Amino acid sequence: MKDAQKPDHISLNTLVSRLKEGRFVIPDFQREFEWKPWDIRDLMRSIFLDYYIGSLLLWKGKDENFDALSCEDVYGFSGDGKREHIVLDGQQRLTAMNYAFTAPEIPLPSRSNPYYYFIHVDRFMAEEYDEAFDYDWNKKRRKTLTGSSDYQYREHIFPLSVIGAGGWDLPNWVQGYEAYWKEQAAGARGSGDEEREAKAMVHAENARAFGEHLQGITQQYQISYIELDREIGVDKVCDIFTQINSKGVRLDVFDLINALLKPKGLQLKHMWREAKTRLEFVESDKLNVYLLQVMSILRQSYCSPKYLYFLLPGQEKPIRESDGTRRKEVLVPSIADFEKQWDMAVDAMEDSIRVLSHPQEYGAISSKYLPYPSILPAFSAIRQHVRSVSPNRQMDAQRKIRHWYWASVFTSRYSGSVESTTARDFLDLKDWIEDEAAQPGLIAEFSQRFRNLELRKETNTGSSVYKGIFNLLVLKGARDWMTSNVPHHDELDDHHIVPISRAKDDLGIKGDAIHTILNRTPLTADTNRNVIGSRLPNQYLPDLIEANGETTVRAIMESHLISGTALDILLRDPFGTEDFEAFISERQRTIQEAIENLLIKERLDLSPHLRELDEQVEQTELAIRSLIERTLNGDPSELPPHLLQKLDEKIARAAKKDASFDSNFHDTLAGKLEFSDLRELQDAIQSKSLWPRFELRFKNKEALATKFGQLAEMRNSIRHSRTLSEIARKEGEAALLWFEDVLKG
Repeated sequence: MKDAQKPDHISLNTLVSRLKEGRFVIPDFQREFEWKPWDIRDLMRSIFLDYYIGSLLLWKGKDENFDALSCEDVYGFSGDGKREHIVLDGQQRLTAMNYAFTAPEIPLPSRSNPYYYFIHVDRFMAEEYDEAFDYDWNKKRRKTLTGSSDYQYREHIFPLSVIGAGGWDLPNWVQGYEAYWKEQAAGARGSGDEEREAKAMVHAENARAFGEHLQGITQQYQISYIELDREIGVDKVCDIFTQINSKGVRLDVFDLINALLKPKGLQLKHMWREAKTRLEFVESDKLNVYLLQVMSILRQSYCSPKYLYFLLPGQEKPIRESDGTRRKEVLVPSIADFEKQWDMAVDAMEDSIRVLSHPQEYGAISSKYLPYPSILPAFSAIRQHVRSVSPNRQMDAQRKIRHWYWASVFTSRYSGSVESTTARDFLDLKDWIEDEAAQPGLIAEFSQRFRNLELRKETNTGSSVYKGIFNLLVLKGARDWMTSNVPHHDELDDHHIVPISRAKDDLGIKGDAIHTILNRTPLTADTNRNVIGSRLPNQYLPDLIEANGETTVRAIMESHLISGTALDILLRDPFGTEDFEAFISERQRTIQEAIENLLIKERLDLSPHLRELDEQVEQTELAIRSLIERTLNGDPSELPPHLLQKLDEKIARAAKKDASFDSNFHDTLAGKLEFSDLRELQDAIQSKSLWPRFELRFKNKEALATKFGQLAEMRNSIRHSRTLSEIARKEGEAALLWFEDVLKG
């Protein structure tokens, strides 16, 4: 058969034009367009970053074949099409491109509104590619986004529909964007605002570079396709299609690397089959890609594994240095080196999964309670890196990893596309492990944002916050309500405290409110069935108390972060809607307090007694700060100059890392004292200028110094995971009692 198939390629511009002309049609036996909004966004990201998106398989059609296969237009196309090609493979990609570039006024499937795709130019030029590609569906915002060029320029929003419009729209938009920021720069120059002028000029310069990139992509980016001859029979074409869909899978970076390595004698898919059984705890179809990402992070501190294959001399990957110069680097020089890196990545991932799933380490006792698998590359890579730091710094490094992990969970940091986030976090954690002062901004953000968590709205069992709370309850050692034992993790699931069956009819609770994590806790199926059943808490809890004693039951409930107050609410008779609300509010308070106590203040790894001592030291420190503030009448200028300078330097470092930092509060004495430690508080009180104002209360400088020293020794041992000797503990406890007595009144 002549010209049965013709491999070829087509530019992005030409492909978009042909989509607009309706040259592609979809046969009836193809599945419906089913990509989610974020799938379309990710395809756009791949195209504009010049990634390969796979080949298309097209059949050059004729009228009888179009009719025989009941062909329809690509989803989103309107008008009279010029039917030319039947799409056998690539429907989802072609439809996604048509939708993003032409912006039709129709909703995406299973959505109520049209979606609108765009690029944040400023983020794209800053190489923040995870955040640069975006979409919106809000009707009011869409009108603003599409209707005002000045708004687009000001907010750095480039609509992808500009490319679909064709003609002069693209150069006109880019020129308008550049002109807008030049005008802003001129205005800033006229008002003498040099900083604003400099920023505006950066945007103006970026406009030209962005335009060049767009022009290069639209004109030179090539999509490969195979065209089947129009004379091939329908039966043979259907057979080809069946083979593609029964054996083919969407090409990802793992497949690409495998294809590149196979001719060089390395069977990556075989290696993955061997590794897969060791990682089967995690249910994710991306684990093979995650392993490549771990390799990439450890080798180049970057999360893109596309260069992890052997290169010939002269083909080395170009690396851009911080000063703008470029050098070349071979990431993987040989088969042996690749295998070594792969084995290390598999070991690191397996170890990470073991630690995350441990009920006393991170509490993700099954795959469904792992907040998100996408954190695995960063977590595995940084834990692997920590193996190389000195033994006496291992504890501190693990403490910092835990703090970063929980901050990521409760800020939903690893939801969505996370390659650039992974790379940044790896580098930030490395710096923090080396230098205490290099604390990532995420840590401060976590300390602020956890207070605003609306846990009653956490009803989605798939959210990272929901899973994080469940993990925390497991870590607290939530005890079984029947046996008082800590159940084996295989037996646990999250069950309702107030059962679903009574929510609507007895309590009038509507919607998903009954499913909030605040009304759920780790319980065995036996406990859920035999203790709770379909009864309200004021029915099943009295039976539990009668059989086991109130003290025992209260202790068990405390292990589930159900406070004594919350238990009293559950026991109310009658128990109504207002009581349910009161219980939910009290448990929100208790869980937020636990997050602060265990995760923010890092008391998770302490024994209950040391946890209590650490809290007492904190209360004493707060009381000393309050005393200093009252004595100095809230005037920070009264502090010794050297101490004031030290505190201001700490505050300045913190402000740089946290965009929400309250500078006004930290100009006050109370705000500055928040950044003081025990020794600095001692320094303030015992300074030559201030001691006369504190002498009446503390009497003796030497005695005060001794008590501060004992308190500091105990706190440092607790906080830095050092062994607390019996003598140091008793001296610290005595110092607590001494301060409690002296600070009265």
